[in-house]
Amino acid sequence: MSLPPGFLDELRTRISLSQVVGRKVMWDNRKSNAAKGDMWAPCPFHQEKTASFHVDDRKGFYYCFGCQAKGDAISFVKDTENVSFIEAIEILAREAGMPMPERDPRAQEKSDAREKLAQATEAAVQFYKLQLKSSAARDARDYLEKRGIDEATLARFEIGFAPSARRGAFEALQAKGIAAEDIITAGIASKPDDGGAPYDAFRDRIMFPIRDPRGRCIGFGGRAMDPNARAKYLNSRETPLFDKGRALFNHGPAREAAGKGQPLIVAEGYMDVIALWRAGFEAAVAPLGTAITADQLHLMWRISPEPIIALDGDKAGLRAAMRLINLALPLLGAQKSLRFCILPEGQDPDDLIRAKGRGAMQTLIDGAQPLVNLLWQRETEGRVFDSPERRAELDKSLRRATAQIQDPDLRHHYDTAFKDLKWQLFRQKRQSSAAPKTARSPRKAGFMRPDLPLEPLAETRASALASGAISEKDLRWSVILALLCLYPALLDHFEPQLDRLHPELEEYRRLSAHLLGTRCRDKESLNQELEAFGLSPLLENLLSMGHVRITPPVLSQGAEDKARDCLTEEFAKLAAWHGIDHEMAEALEGLDRTEDDPHLSWRLTQALKTLQQATKPKRNDQADASEDTSAYSNRLRHLIEERVWEKKKR
Repeated sequence: MSLPPGFLDELRTRISLSQVVGRKVMWDNRKSNAAKGDMWAPCPFHQEKTASFHVDDRKGFYYCFGCQAKGDAISFVKDTENVSFIEAIEILAREAGMPMPERDPRAQEKSDAREKLAQATEAAVQFYKLQLKSSAARDARDYLEKRGIDEATLARFEIGFAPSARRGAFEALQAKGIAAEDIITAGIASKPDDGGAPYDAFRDRIMFPIRDPRGRCIGFGGRAMDPNARAKYLNSRETPLFDKGRALFNHGPAREAAGKGQPLIVAEGYMDVIALWRAGFEAAVAPLGTAITADQLHLMWRISPEPIIALDGDKAGLRAAMRLINLALPLLGAQKSLRFCILPEGQDPDDLIRAKGRGAMQTLIDGAQPLVNLLWQRETEGRVFDSPERRAELDKSLRRATAQIQDPDLRHHYDTAFKDLKWQLFRQKRQSSAAPKTARSPRKAGFMRPDLPLEPLAETRASALASGAISEKDLRWSVILALLCLYPALLDHFEPQLDRLHPELEEYRRLSAHLLGTRCRDKESLNQELEAFGLSPLLENLLSMGHVRITPPVLSQGAEDKARDCLTEEFAKLAAWHGIDHEMAEALEGLDRTEDDPHLSWRLTQALKTLQQATKPKRNDQADASEDTSAYSNRLRHLIEERVWEKKKR
């Protein structure tokens, strides 16, 4: 739907942001100044005790100094109500007393026709609910009771029953004044090709209404009571209201629950969703077919950036997971991912919850695997990699998989993850195939090697560098962040560098973002603020690191000049690393098939010289100069060999 020019501006002027936000928060009267439109409250988007959420009513914007959430009234309603952009505008327009723009006549006609169909489906919902209480539905009630469905659950999901009569629903709806054509078009009844009388589309089935996010009934799912029925589960056919590839069972309530922090769980069927809801997992949905479609994936991602796919623990469930992986790979992004919860073999969520309770399901959800793990399992399970050729084939299959990922940053992280997994796999194989080592390995004659420890010392294993837990860049970031926390007066001077360069570690990024947003310029008030935002443990961890403890400005508190010099040097080194990464990426972008490109070599060599100058002391003698040239050459060769595969295909 297109909005006329000026509509949004008029809407923003009619509503008060503080009034919209005030429905969700409690204002901090000590910090707030209502007369100036300067309001403060605990953030509604993350748990906190202090008021770091700021609303500027005059400008119409909000910002949280804790989680960096920001936006206007429309984005606030979108995020807190978990609705779409247009739905948020409709909510605010009603509040402001503004009518939504009228659609064109053709669109209005379609809307009116869809409204008639929705009235027919709603009448069918009431008919099926009444039929569930009849004597003809005794077997259906017994079945539901065995599945643990109580009266509250029946009412919540509006479960009904379609009688076995050929025209029961059709005639009942006609008696309510609904046109026969609308009953047929809504998918409640079907018309035979030979021109005979219409008949009910659902007979002798337990009925589950399917509603859209707005709460309108758009179709039905029916479970057959006859064990010999051709289809155990039957959905409404495609109608102007219902497209099973673009709908989810329990969409609206799940979206609301996910907006309150519950994980979105995707199960296979209606009864699984109902079982999850009864166990307290209210953000549960199910696709309306044998496989999840791309449109349904996008619907899920609108609800939650990382849905958990709960699949049955049988071969069919695993096959469904692998099909979903193929579908999802080209669509993945930074805020579009999946996790997988594989249930025990032969069980679905309903079976597991009834057998072992809610705790068992919660454990599986907490341990849900990321998509990369299942992709690795698919490419390696049941295969032996005991030769270079087989390992090369594994490399090719993994590259084919990751090549489908459109986001270059995400594709890079997948490649890195697979490198780590391959290293672990092949390392384990080498260790298992190696002969057991003894304390001494005597030789027939000659030199005897001294005994060497087969395992690294505890001190070595504890080293961050040795364990690979922290990179050289992160070591420098730990010094920078620690010094800025100890000397917050230097934040104004180093703010441009802090804003331009970003740490790789998530916890370091959080602290860096907080330092950029804070107004504190003294150590005591900054420490209080860090404690309020739960960042004090991170600062304590930084100050406990050996390389941080021995830094002169840390050893001697109050040495602001030393801290300034140290920060200048560390930022220069990081900038040099950033520069060489940028030059490498840009140069390889333009790299053609010719390997001997003088421009590429010159650019990379200059970047390496800058890095060398930033990280090593200057050398004046000719021998050292030759040594440096050799080092540049070796480093250049290493980088090209290591990263030339990142070249984009033309």
